[in-house]
Amino acid sequence: MSRKRNATLIGLIAVLLWSSIVGLIRSVSESLGATGGAAMMYSVASVFLLMSIGFPRISEFPRKYLIWGSILFVSYELCLSLSIGYANTNRQAIEVGMVNYLWPALTMVSAIIFNQQKSNLLVIPGFLIAILGICWVLGGEQGFDLPSMLANIQDNPLSYGLAFTGALIWAAYCTVTARIANGNNGVTLFFILTACALWMKYLFIGGQAMTFDLHAIVYLALAAGAMGFGYAAWNVGILHGNVTVLAGASYFIPVFSAALAALVLKTPLSISFWQGSAMVCLGSVLCWLATRQKKLPNTGEVKN
Repeated sequence: MSRKRNATLIGLIAVLLWSSIVGLIRSVSESLGATGGAAMMYSVASVFLLMSIGFPRISEFPRKYLIWGSILFVSYELCLSLSIGYANTNRQAIEVGMVNYLWPALTMVSAIIFNQQKSNLLVIPGFLIAILGICWVLGGEQGFDLPSMLANIQDNPLSYGLAFTGALIWAAYCTVTARIANGNNGVTLFFILTACALWMKYLFIGGQAMTFDLHAIVYLALAAGAMGFGYAAWNVGILHGNVTVLAGASYFIPVFSAALAALVLKTPLSISFWQGSAMVCLGSVLCWLATRQKKLPNTGEVKN
């Protein structure tokens, strides 16, 4: 019991580490640029993963998982890091991060459609509330306001587009790998591939010159640590801890992330932003509850 409790606590640390990602990525990109900063982050995070998890035995990976897992994971991480790095302002970076957190609701819907995950009708209001929450966030001070939302997106369609694409890709990754991974974990390999892809972009397409100072180095170490050790801690929690507690906590990452990003980036957020964030969390939780199975009283059977 003590081991399970400790593993659960380690898993909860992963939730906090991941919640800090948006603010830290943005801080690194301010000094090292969107592409160069991301390349450095994933390079250092790969080293942390090699030290904590080690390099996987690729020969044991199913070929489909090796190919599709690599493509989807790398694509998602590129979308996530560059969407935040390309944001015009710190407030926009936080909003972009919130758009990315549509992935839990999208993952549940994908699992229902493609993996025949059993669910109930609660998934419909859950998904709609999550979408409404994003619209509420993008509407600015007015909350849900279509003209303001469209104007906000048009100010930087690349960042918002990358964030939404990333949410779709991560939902696909979770859905696909659940069927083809066979219990394998390629996160270390995938991080190394992401770093390589970013360095190729930086060298052949170009990027902002990197300025290394104490601020950049500190935030680089923090961001890479949050990424690398976050995955390592989550792995421990999922394997040996209380999965139900961890899953429930993970759906509140949008609120934790916004709070930490606002603190790190010194960016005040409006009431309407927090209302939208709460909707995203609520929608994700409802989608999760829709797929939960319940035991019938006094029997070992389950119902949906």
